[in-house]
Amino acid sequence: MNLSETILAAEPQNLALVRPKAPRVIAIANQKGGVGKTTTAINVGTALAASGEQVLLIDLDPQANASTGLGIGSDQRRPSTYSLLGDECEANQAARRTAIPNLSIIPAEPSLAGAEVELVSLEGREFCLRNALAPLRQEPEFTFILIDCPPSLGLLTLNSLVAADAVLVPLQCEFFALEGISQLVKTLEMVRRRLNPALELHGIVLTMFDRRNNLSDLVAADARNFFGSRVYETVIPRNIRISEAPSHGKPVLIYDFRSPGAQAYVRLAAELLRRERGGSKAAS
Repeated sequence: MNLSETILAAEPQNLALVRPKAPRVIAIANQKGGVGKTTTAINVGTALAASGEQVLLIDLDPQANASTGLGIGSDQRRPSTYSLLGDECEANQAARRTAIPNLSIIPAEPSLAGAEVELVSLEGREFCLRNALAPLRQEPEFTFILIDCPPSLGLLTLNSLVAADAVLVPLQCEFFALEGISQLVKTLEMVRRRLNPALELHGIVLTMFDRRNNLSDLVAADARNFFGSRVYETVIPRNIRISEAPSHGKPVLIYDFRSPGAQAYVRLAAELLRRERGGSKAAS
């Protein structure tokens, strides 16, 4: 059975939900590194693609982990998001199909790190990504565009927030996690006031949850008390298969579909689609 057949055979019925209007742009952001942001982008994108959605993943992190995690070699990453921001190519020219049916990617390369400096001198620098994605909105090929943001609140992340319809925030179940997310929420409020009034907080995803650790329960409880229904019901557990999958250039849904981590991401994608169908509310 080839890769395409594996995904289609593994497609869970609960993902066959009403599709949102196309395309829906969701930034996956957290200024703290190591919270499962890229893993979430890769696996939610894979699960949505397995359900029949047409998904584009934009790797906006100079570390290019999303590109590596989807098996895109360093010699296959041009044109890249750096080219896209520099207005050197169109978005549909930079997008390329992955080995996963219905999932495409605009990869990143290390030169993207220089974009932070180069964008500073540009007029309307916050709108570069939004302008680059405009043709995809006018002639929608994709139903979902997911943006994997870098672990910072710099110009690259700001470009993502201005270009996005909503933000999905992975929150690691560890000490100081809530303190870090408060700064991100303030940034979202600033972006809504000044640059993108339609931006929504799609939801917060609890990641790296360890049932053996009381701290995970405490962080989860605090997050739900503070953010209420904005916290997803689905929790992503600590799982060795999730950690192993990127080294094989595969999402965990392909690497080991039956693992607890893979199944959690299937449930997360289904919950995301339910929220899309029911309409999500912006953070106040």
